[in-house]
Amino acid sequence: MNFSHLCELLWTVYDEQDSILQPMWDHLRLYHSDTIRSPLFPVVLTVSSYFIICLPYLVCDIMGDRWPAVQRFKIQPSKKPTPAMLVHCAGVTLRNHLVLVFPAAVAQWAWRPPVPLPDRAPTLLELAGGVAGNLLLFDLQYFIWHFLHHKIRWLYVTFHAIHHNYMAPFALATQCLGGWELVTVGFWTTLNPVLLRCHLLTTWVFMVVHVYVSVEDHCGYDFPWSTSRLMPFGFYGGPSQHDVHHQKPNTNFAPHFSHWDKLFGTHADLAF
Repeated sequence: MNFSHLCELLWTVYDEQDSILQPMWDHLRLYHSDTIRSPLFPVVLTVSSYFIICLPYLVCDIMGDRWPAVQRFKIQPSKKPTPAMLVHCAGVTLRNHLVLVFPAAVAQWAWRPPVPLPDRAPTLLELAGGVAGNLLLFDLQYFIWHFLHHKIRWLYVTFHAIHHNYMAPFALATQCLGGWELVTVGFWTTLNPVLLRCHLLTTWVFMVVHVYVSVEDHCGYDFPWSTSRLMPFGFYGGPSQHDVHHQKPNTNFAPHFSHWDKLFGTHADLAF
């Protein structure tokens, strides 16, 4: 195969994957334009995704020892969330969204012009690269934020301590956060796709993926299909390492990946 044939083949492959998402994007633009241009759409998308993703883990927690095949993957099998803990975390999440997130989204609706919708859909390569780039950028931002909020006592007590009420995390504890932390996380997840100039579809996929990996980090189970087991070389921390953070709060500050903790000497694999 000569060089021209190789270039033609690569262009054909690129052109084919370029068109995969286009029909779906055209359908959204033509028939759901008003919905997806609303500032409320990302909020509804992430909140609904959060509770849907939490649901299977919630069922596992409720079933408990009646599902021994599932419970063998529980990281701290002797510590299970009580109904009161589940209700408390769900209540904090709903309160924060009703008091902070939804009013902010409605305010945006009042003053921000409708979001223009591009004609072209992202390629699969652009979408995957955008999602990965956003996760890596957020990982750095939250690592710094998280480290400071553990090292400066006033920040910890005032803002972050509520998230450490539970030494054995569970799915619904993911967004059991103070208002300041929720606003900070929401700011980055909204701003980063703009900074990286991501397509709207890429932005929405990133938001859902970010919700998924955040819930997985807190779920309390290390299943064979956990993201950390699918990624090679221990590059991704996952639920087992974030569980360690809740037991040893001065370790594993990064929310998803492990490279920053390894670089700064705060990485830990096992709790004592």
